[in-house]
This record gives sequence, C-alpha cells and structure tokens, in this order.
Amino acid sequence: MINIKNLHKSFGTNHVLNGIDLDFTRHGITAILGPNGSGKTTLIKSILGMVIPDSGSIRFMGESIKNKYAYRNHIGYLPQIARFPENLKPTELFQLLGNLKNTRPNLDNLIDRFNLGQHLNTRLGKLSGGTRQKINLLQAFGFDSPVIILDEPTAGLDPVSVIELKKLMREEEARGKIILLTTHIISFVEDMAEEMVFLLDGHIHFRGDKEALLNKYKQTNLEPAIADILRANAAPAQAIS
Repeated sequence: MINIKNLHKSFGTNHVLNGIDLDFTRHGITAILGPNGSGKTTLIKSILGMVIPDSGSIRFMGESIKNKYAYRNHIGYLPQIARFPENLKPTELFQLLGNLKNTRPNLDNLIDRFNLGQHLNTRLGKLSGGTRQKINLLQAFGFDSPVIILDEPTAGLDPVSVIELKKLMREEEARGKIILLTTHIISFVEDMAEEMVFLLDGHIHFRGDKEALLNKYKQTNLEPAIADILRANAAPAQAIS
C-alpha cells in the first residue's frame, strides 16, 4: 500500500531523513517511535504530501504521490493538535470534510461510543481539549479509509475513551486496515502495536515486533529496550539525562 524508497529530507543543515526505506503493505498496527527530532513527524508529513522530500520516492497503491493529492482521500489522519476552525460546529466540520473527500462519513456508532451526541452543535472553540480530541478521532476513523495515521491519539483523552480507542483500533485492524501510530506512551505501544519502527537521527535503527526488540536487547519490557537503543547510539561524549 505504501512504499518508501531512499527518502531524504533536510531543513537547512539539519538532515532529518537520511535514506529511509520502508514499506507498509500488510494490515495491522505499526508504531513509529523515536525521540523528539528523530524524523517521525517529517516521515508522516511526507507520506501525507505536507512535506516535499529532497529526494527518494513514496508510492501509494502503486502510484507515485509526487504532485498528487487525490490519494489522501484514502488516508484517515489524526494530527497531534486538532486545529479546527473554532467558529464551526462538529456537524459542519464533518459536512465540510465529506465534501472535500466526496463521500459521507459513517459516524453514528462513533458518536455513541465516544458520547458526543450533546456536543455536535456546539462551536468547536467552546469545546474542551478532550472533546475536541474525540472529534479529531471521528474525522480520522469516520471515512472508512484503508490507511489510518494517528499522531499521539490518546492526548487529552479520559481513561474510558482510551479504552474505546483501543477497541476501535482493533476493530479497524480486523477489517484489514493499515494503522500507523506515533506516540510517546510506551504502554499504549505495548498494548496495541504488532510492529515497531524506531527512528533516530533520520535513520531506522530497528524494525520488527516487540519480541524481537526485547530479545535483541535482552529486556523484558519495552521501555528499557528503547532506552538501550538510545544508549547504543549516543555520541561517546554525550551524557544521557
């Protein structure tokens, strides 16, 4: 579904992606991990066409995404910060997105499971951060997209909503979706991701399942294994705080 070949991107002298090769062709949940500045966001935005790589290629459903935009109708995207027009109501937002995607979202079940019925006609600027994150989830999952990209999806959610999000992700996975997840919540990764990609300084330092990572670093939990990746790749004179 998504094929990335020798992807490079720099911002000035900062080399953010350094020859990334990745493919996401099978359904399932993949966590893209790494510290701040590792290239996660740039990689995701490159897939979405929001960042133009310096070189390399990205293909979606076999076709290059270069100078294309219609392919994005097949991707559900949840940004880390939902910057919706504050004067719109959720119902108006969903209508707008449906017009842009040329399809109607299927939201009834999602509205019920995230208890949003009473908020649909309230202007987005008056909603709490947690409620706006639920609206964010609805627009990401509501269009039956074959690929769903989630950037810090638990931000601002209460525990009950996190449980519902996990159920929803499992349901979409069972329906054959490719779900890409970025988060700093390692317990969420342990619960949800079958595969992990760890980026550091624009390079892939690990790709595989949790058991392979734990075995590689002889750990029993994911958090210390990730810490071991960082230690192994730290500059000799650099102290780890």
